[in-house]
Amino acid sequence: MSGGVDSSVAAALLADQGHDVIGLSMQLYDQSEGSHSFGSCCSLDDLHDARRVAQAIDIPHYILNLERAFDEQVISNFVREYTAGRTPLPCAHCNSDLKFSTLLDRALALGADAVATGHYAQIERDASHPSAPYVLKRGVDAAKDQSYFLFSLTQAQLAHAVFPVGDRGKEAVREYARRRKLPVADKPDSQEICFIPDNDYARFVETHSPDPSASGEIVDESGRVLGRHEGIHRFTVGQRKGLGLSGSPTGAPVYVLALQPAGRQVVVGPRASLERTTLTASGVNWMFGEPSRAVKAAAQIRYRHQARPATVRSLGDVRAEVVFDTPQIAITPGQAVVFYDGDVVVGGGWID
Repeated sequence: MSGGVDSSVAAALLADQGHDVIGLSMQLYDQSEGSHSFGSCCSLDDLHDARRVAQAIDIPHYILNLERAFDEQVISNFVREYTAGRTPLPCAHCNSDLKFSTLLDRALALGADAVATGHYAQIERDASHPSAPYVLKRGVDAAKDQSYFLFSLTQAQLAHAVFPVGDRGKEAVREYARRRKLPVADKPDSQEICFIPDNDYARFVETHSPDPSASGEIVDESGRVLGRHEGIHRFTVGQRKGLGLSGSPTGAPVYVLALQPAGRQVVVGPRASLERTTLTASGVNWMFGEPSRAVKAAAQIRYRHQARPATVRSLGDVRAEVVFDTPQIAITPGQAVVFYDGDVVVGGGWID
């Protein structure tokens, strides 16, 4: 229970259905003496809201201290990825490494059968896959669907996962909260990465990295120096603004094409050079087992990207190759590529 409307309604729905519900909130950083080290994720106000909701629906509520796990599994990865010239996806790591790993272990220790969250996704059982009976699907509300962030959940984790709001839209969730008189019914959604409320990723990385990236050169595709930068962690593939350049010699806008941490170079060029049809991914999780041959799927390369037709082939060693039918813009290392068959998640991995 984060203190937001989605997880609050998830808890209320289960309680109203007669389930024995325990409310758990995660304390992710030191809040001693009313201070905290960063962000607003699960702040004192949010934890207070979660407790008020638990009281409203008459369920017990506990706060779990997961500071160390959050730092090791989410924050450290976030900083490490940016300094390596990749663009991390902390929400996916939080789901697989924290909520459905560390938090699930704590929940099972309390005697719970499952962990329910406010994710907009769905889980179904499919008897046609006896070795992998749990099917992860997109949420009904296409605008809020969060299955992309859940691609790395294993069958064992899906067996203990419940997404009560996945079968309804956002406005229906808020209306349920209003009817149920939950105190967070009209609480605004968070729009940023939870632990960086000011969206200043660069400053966060510099503060938490023991060795933030040094300055270097901005070069074009031929290696010609166009300017200088203050660290590759300040850039991401596809970025156009904030480069400190007036444009290409022809006056056309330029975009970040690649980050080269070894040489501390940021490579820029025209938008057309962002187009690619092929990528490889590591740490691939196959929902129904590793395929023995290439399969057709719709591949999604970032949260707001519309999945596009592609051919996906396992390379072994939890790696895969994805070949799109048409070129895609800004395939970004560090982000996830998720494979869909219609609304069903087939698998996914981390873009190399």
